[in-house]
Amino acid sequence: MLKSYHRLSALLWKELVQVLRDRRTLLMTFALPLFELCLFAFAVHLTVDHIPLAVFDQSKDYQSRALVQSLTNSNYFSLQSNQDSRDGVVQAIDSGEARAGLVIPPNFASHVTSGDASVFILLDGSDSFSVQGGYSSANVISQQFALNLAARRLAAAGSASGQALSITALPRILYNPDNNDLIFILPGLIGIVMQIQAIGSAALVVVRERDAGTLEQLLTTPIRPLELMIAKLVPNLLVILLDVFLMIAVGVWFFNVPFVGSVWLFLWMAILFVASSLGLGLLVSTVSQTQRQAQQFSNIFSMFSMLLTGFLYPTETMPFVPRLIGQMMPLSYFLRIVRGIITKGVGLQFFWQDALVLTIYGIVILLLASFTFRKRLD
Repeated sequence: MLKSYHRLSALLWKELVQVLRDRRTLLMTFALPLFELCLFAFAVHLTVDHIPLAVFDQSKDYQSRALVQSLTNSNYFSLQSNQDSRDGVVQAIDSGEARAGLVIPPNFASHVTSGDASVFILLDGSDSFSVQGGYSSANVISQQFALNLAARRLAAAGSASGQALSITALPRILYNPDNNDLIFILPGLIGIVMQIQAIGSAALVVVRERDAGTLEQLLTTPIRPLELMIAKLVPNLLVILLDVFLMIAVGVWFFNVPFVGSVWLFLWMAILFVASSLGLGLLVSTVSQTQRQAQQFSNIFSMFSMLLTGFLYPTETMPFVPRLIGQMMPLSYFLRIVRGIITKGVGLQFFWQDALVLTIYGIVILLLASFTFRKRLD
């Protein structure tokens, strides 16, 4: 037992010194996640507003102008151009000049008075965010426009009738009352950057030793495969954890994203997650023949992490096979944890199952990487 401790401590020190000496890689390890955080914070917005709108108004009366004014005053649409035909609206969307089109039929005011008015909303289906945002916004604004007309009629008919329309809905958004995109993006961004960085760095550690010709020197020592995996894991774990807290500090103090939950709980959950991701990267490193092959495996896992873990798209609506692939990524479980701690401030009792899965995942993947490494030496 004592000999194993001395072997492991010596190898840990060797790996830590090797990581600290590679200053270029170390600089990129800290600089790249901070750059990605700032890029997402300034450039990425999930709420679509000011959608360019092309209008073909065949009625040209006060009601049609009021409807267009309601759409533009909402800030969800910006009037880009007035067209002379429906084909002109379609051409404006085809050219990219507009993302949405509004076609108002003739005699719109009279139809409004009779209660059977309708308009056509054309949306650019090549942009799913514009479709979702434009469709829901146009519906809400049109309904509000109709309700305002009905309220004015009832008020004109008499005060008693006007009071009958006094039912209102008061929505309340929990945890993110201002609907700030960054409050949703930052926790998931931390998770995905951690996983991509962990897998990418760990995927090269063993294969780099093989390409450099230093793996044979390790084989002459009495080091065991599991001890080697642990020694490769710990220095990268410390570096990535430091990187995570730098990202959180920038998010909290520079971008004003609130950190509601327990920092200590987040630290322990981050250790579980990073260890699991590093174990997956070590497994990739032990089965790869070259650094290029290891990088290709890392790119595949990065793609799966972006698309199939719930970072941007909900997993509940995915088919069984993509959802199963996503559940093989540690990020699928950590996303619920990190969003629960940072945004909601919940405790371990709300996500203990995800924490248990990460613990089992980390142990199994580390043992599997050790077994695969030993098997390749035989």
